[in-house]
Amino acid sequence: MPKRHLLVVTALLIFIALSIQSDAILRPNALAQNKTVPAPEDVLGFRPGDDRKLASWAQVVQYFQKLDATSDRVMFEEIGKTTMGAPLVFATISAPENLKRLNEFKEIQRQLADPRLLGSQVNPALADRKARALIARGKTVVAITCGIHSTEVGSYLSSMLIAHRLASSNEPEIREVLSNTIILLVPSTNPDGVDIVKNWYDKTLGTPYEGADPPELYHKYTGHDNNRDWYAFTQVETQLVVDKILNVWHPQIVHDIHQQGTLGSRLFLPPFMPPVEPNVPKQIVEGFTELGNYIAKEMRGAGFKGITTNSTYDAWTPARAYSHYHAGVRILSETASARLATPITLKFDQLRPGEGYDPRKETSNFGPVWQGGEWHLRDITNNMTTAAFFLLQHAAQNRGHWLQRFYEIGKEAVDGPATQGFVVSGAAAPQLMDILVRGGVLVSRVDGVTSKAVNLRVGDYLVLPNQPYYSFAKTLIERQTYPDLRDQAGHPIAPYDVTAHTLPLLMGLDVSTISYPLPPGLRLLRLKTSPLTLTAYAPLVRKGETLNDALRRMGSKTALYKSHVPAMDEGWTRWVLFHRGVLAQSLDDAAVRRGNLHAKYDTIIIPDQSRAAILNGHRPATMPPEYTGGLGAEGVKTLREFVEQGGTLICLNRAADFAIEQFKLPIRNVVDGLPRTDFFVPGSILRIELDTSDPIAKGMPKESIAWVENSPVFEIKSDPLALLRVKIIAWYSKDRDPLLSGWLLGGNRIKGKAALVEVGLGKGRIILFGFRPQYRGQSLATYPLLFNAISLK
Repeated sequence: MPKRHLLVVTALLIFIALSIQSDAILRPNALAQNKTVPAPEDVLGFRPGDDRKLASWAQVVQYFQKLDATSDRVMFEEIGKTTMGAPLVFATISAPENLKRLNEFKEIQRQLADPRLLGSQVNPALADRKARALIARGKTVVAITCGIHSTEVGSYLSSMLIAHRLASSNEPEIREVLSNTIILLVPSTNPDGVDIVKNWYDKTLGTPYEGADPPELYHKYTGHDNNRDWYAFTQVETQLVVDKILNVWHPQIVHDIHQQGTLGSRLFLPPFMPPVEPNVPKQIVEGFTELGNYIAKEMRGAGFKGITTNSTYDAWTPARAYSHYHAGVRILSETASARLATPITLKFDQLRPGEGYDPRKETSNFGPVWQGGEWHLRDITNNMTTAAFFLLQHAAQNRGHWLQRFYEIGKEAVDGPATQGFVVSGAAAPQLMDILVRGGVLVSRVDGVTSKAVNLRVGDYLVLPNQPYYSFAKTLIERQTYPDLRDQAGHPIAPYDVTAHTLPLLMGLDVSTISYPLPPGLRLLRLKTSPLTLTAYAPLVRKGETLNDALRRMGSKTALYKSHVPAMDEGWTRWVLFHRGVLAQSLDDAAVRRGNLHAKYDTIIIPDQSRAAILNGHRPATMPPEYTGGLGAEGVKTLREFVEQGGTLICLNRAADFAIEQFKLPIRNVVDGLPRTDFFVPGSILRIELDTSDPIAKGMPKESIAWVENSPVFEIKSDPLALLRVKIIAWYSKDRDPLLSGWLLGGNRIKGKAALVEVGLGKGRIILFGFRPQYRGQSLATYPLLFNAISLK
């Protein structure tokens, strides 16, 4: 070849190479489209749903990273770190042309969520025309959240199966989903728990304990309660999902994938059973009813059995349903469990009725009947993934319908009749305002009062109507009146969770209403603060040492009992103490039984837990021997010695029954053993009165609240010596209704009875709380009672 021809060819090849390289830099997924999208088994070494196989969190993250690298339909990102430092991640999945326009779709969502941005309060007709144009361009945004409860292992495993099909399939129905929806897929909202459960499962695999739940909380602080945090926002995982996903995208649908017990239905879907919290918009109820019934119908048509709707789960508490107050429909799916990843076999006669259905009888809200048999992890993932794709199908085929409903909810919120707002004051008001601000609520502070006719003070906070998320504020500020629901026999029907969520009561705040529009003479300052950051004490822990090591090094004299039967209240107590600067060492059964406690501790706290769990722990042969047995008689003996030698033993809620029984205290629990028809208080806020001269009630008002849930109520036994040993610090009023918010049956039985007592024993004392003073990190009003008790000398 002539030299000049060689130079031309060389130059042409260089030009082509540079062009390809440049194109790859400008379009990073362009080359990836030609690569094979990996299946989960290509990364994990097994297919999610295989018996006895669980993935680590690192493997899950690695799989989604490979999807991001090989599919132009997937964008994967980390949004922060979990409580224990793991990456919290999510994937945005849609058609490639949609992913290039994400900012545009976010803006469409933002404007439809808040019609004031379209001028709805100035020119409603023009706003509606603008909205129709946005709806024509927009996509249904669907958030799918998995794995919040880490023992429900099918959920996070299914996330990879869902993602793979969306990333790789060219089926017409998948292309329709990708074209018309934007999917925000969170593989786990509790990554720490993924590894806690996997490590435990692998450790016990092939042993008699295979499939047992781990002997520790699967979230460092909250365990199963981590999905009760969707309005208080105490945990970093909740904060990240709300701040970085839900508040950014305002999804029309949130699909929350869970598992339930083994002996009932194979799958629950909405509609939810009554009651629905009254501030949930009617369009949300219509939406979860329509979508839940659609999925159930399609799954039955596809041959799935044992499906129930309108049963088991209610839509009362906002603690599990942030989206219901943010114009999004929450679809909860609950699939029957196995033993973690180990299959089970059930006979038909082992199935048991649930609330609102019987799995052995076909009815209008249950069927077809599942006849029993083997139940594998693959059955769980099949139910989960199939339900998810029917949901996405409905979201895609009814795109305009979902966006129109979303807009209408926002329009009613901002343009509806407004008569009054809320005025909030008190020491903890900034904490409540930060919760509301995080939830998208507009809050103002009184910065000046120029008229004597205005009954407000500088520093008061105002929460006013005619804003998109006023229903969120309203449901947290108002007092709840839970309906008196009974079954055919007259027995009360328990709520799925609790009945009250009135934060001003829990936080000790004053609330009043104010007429709207506001009177003249007010100068207001709009709050734009970021949520409070609680003080963390992690820097106290040196490299290479545990928290307990650090506490021992610093001479901590407070201990918190930690059973091998995990107690959520123990985790919450640990969180409250840690974030309020009270240093407490964990004390397990073996450490208590070893004795010599008074040489190490001044105060020992036993959190809310049943007396049987504290005393007996796990039964022999159900767990490895080191995790069985509870405190036992030896532990009771060493605790008695601790108190008699001058220690303080603090027992919270049901732990008081343990102390009364085991230490033969001159106290009686007057509601112990009563049937629900006589006395029932399933998570409510009650009124108590306090002896403020007692050191435990120092700094408290004469009247306060108690969070009461399966709680004891105390009466001193008719023993002259008992009167010398027992001090009553808090009691229920003799002549007023104890109920402040929620549901209480048999309230007259507790009038004048004690709620908080101190019992002398030897040189020490036992303090019995008949309530949870640190309830889920929310009951700030009663924190001082706990901290004062800890500080007694």
